[in-house]
Amino acid sequence: MPGNGAGTPLYEHGVSKQVSPQPVTPRVSASSMFRLHHIVEPNFVWRAFARAAEATPPLYKVFTWLEEKTKRQLFGCSMCAQCALPTTAYSCPQTCPKQLRNGPCGGAFPDGSCEVYPEMKCVWVTAYERAEETGHVEDLRRLVRPLDHRKWGQSSWINYWRDRDEDLWTEDSALDKPASL
Repeated sequence: MPGNGAGTPLYEHGVSKQVSPQPVTPRVSASSMFRLHHIVEPNFVWRAFARAAEATPPLYKVFTWLEEKTKRQLFGCSMCAQCALPTTAYSCPQTCPKQLRNGPCGGAFPDGSCEVYPEMKCVWVTAYERAEETGHVEDLRRLVRPLDHRKWGQSSWINYWRDRDEDLWTEDSALDKPASL
């Protein structure tokens, strides 16, 4: 069973080897995704759909399958269920080989290539370019919370519409505010 480049095991001679995710260049523009995001913001219709999907396991399963297929194709999504795409100009931080959710590792080369996969552009360079192009650079300064690995495979859209991810990132740049003791 081969790995898929998104952190799944690769089996060779009966031995499992972990494969690091590979940086993915999104296949859709950030500006179109920001527009789409406004359409799918939580409202009574999306909230009702989310409740109905969770109450009907086959519907939830089909919806989650469609979400995974679409987001994997467009962003390299690995279904962490805690989507940070809006804060990274729709460049998925989970495709970073080190899966860093709050910025680059510092190992990116001057030409913007990834330290782990030098033939590919760093996910965070892509995020910055896309954010700059759409006027969303400040979004990159938001702090994104660590993943809750128990949620892998869940629908991030359903979680979004059910308000389960309100605290995934800070509202504004938490870098400018000293921590209170």
